[in-house]
Amino acid sequence: MSAVSPDDIWSQAARVLRDNDRGDLVVAAPRLYPHQWSWDAAFIAIGLARLSVPRALAELRGLLRAQWSTGMIPHIVFSGEPGYFPGPDVWRTDRAAARPAGVETSGICQPPVHAIALARILDVAEAVGGDDALRAREFAREALPRLAAWHRWLGTARDPDGTGLVQIHHGWESGMDNSPRWDDAYAAVPVDETAELRRQDLAHVADPSERPSDREYRRYLRLVGQLREVEYDDARAWRVVDFRMGDVFLTAVLAEAAEELARVAEALAQPEAALEQRRLAERSRAAVQATVDPATGLCRDWDARAGRWAQSQSLASFVALLAGAGGDAAGSTAYERQREVMTGPRWAGHPAMRFALPPSLSPEDPGFAPRTYWRGPVWPVMTWLFWWALERGGDADLARQWRARSLEQLSDLSNGEYYHPLTGAWLGSRDQSWTAAVALDWLAVDR
Repeated sequence: MSAVSPDDIWSQAARVLRDNDRGDLVVAAPRLYPHQWSWDAAFIAIGLARLSVPRALAELRGLLRAQWSTGMIPHIVFSGEPGYFPGPDVWRTDRAAARPAGVETSGICQPPVHAIALARILDVAEAVGGDDALRAREFAREALPRLAAWHRWLGTARDPDGTGLVQIHHGWESGMDNSPRWDDAYAAVPVDETAELRRQDLAHVADPSERPSDREYRRYLRLVGQLREVEYDDARAWRVVDFRMGDVFLTAVLAEAAEELARVAEALAQPEAALEQRRLAERSRAAVQATVDPATGLCRDWDARAGRWAQSQSLASFVALLAGAGGDAAGSTAYERQREVMTGPRWAGHPAMRFALPPSLSPEDPGFAPRTYWRGPVWPVMTWLFWWALERGGDADLARQWRARSLEQLSDLSNGEYYHPLTGAWLGSRDQSWTAAVALDWLAVDR
């Protein structure tokens, strides 16, 4: 047993959020990520709510100020701090008609976890009562139409084929930047070997293998360049970009975010908004269900340019645990099959795993790289998302196990960005804000 107490983990996590707070936003990490990232901000707000509901609301409010007129919430809101590549000079979203004036942002999105954050903050505020509850409800009225527009954009502009499966134009939009999910699609993206790389990330990690390679970055930048050339116009972007993937993970997150936004709308006595969101949730869940491979019971991404299912298995293959996809040909549910595989000896139950938690890639996969970003490490923030879904869906036993093991993992007090699945050592960036945030939310369960 660790000598570190829950109070120690709480104190350290709270310190991380305080130290990373720049007043108007909490940076994702103090050195490696000195700006506001879209889905980071949502998780960070969940953690902030355990310290200060008004500060949590301010974090989401600040992010929503960067929302584009189309409804898109951009994946980076730049803080003005130097030391990050690619910065505003590469994105050049000043050319985009939809970008709000006076805010520097990237031109792509990230998974829509924001309504999940809003609903959780509302629950925390209602439990506290008083001014916190009043402020949270007031903010929810302000945020509801903006988050509905965000979901609507994903369900229309990013579903040009009308399948319900949300398409992404860049691996960064998935949140799982260099996951093997994208290897085949990226192989078809030409590489400009002369492209200028001014990478800052490698100065902040001890081992370059923990980060994507230069070759990967050159492909990333080609896609940014293609979107920049069409001025981030939705109607043109999907026709020209070399990367168009139906993202099953993002679609599953949208399903649950829409369900949570419907719950918020009902609490605010806005039945039409609730109905719209419930319909979107049902459509998104059906799209997730349609991806299930009858042979494996796992979910798949769709390569819209190549017209085929992606074959790689990853943490994203288990999103029936998030969105509760329905039955398969064998008669058992996708949820049950995926739960069995994830907890079994190829994944979280692998005997070499330091903690029996969901890795980003199976230790038995030929491409398993335990130090490399989304190619093997365990991400506490992803464990939180699955834990939240398990709790919400009534799978209390597994939820309890993953929470307990995650807190044991976090007892090293590093608040690492991600963790070595076999040794349990922290990797990437130390003092990562969203890791600290989910630690606080987990600990609050017993406080």
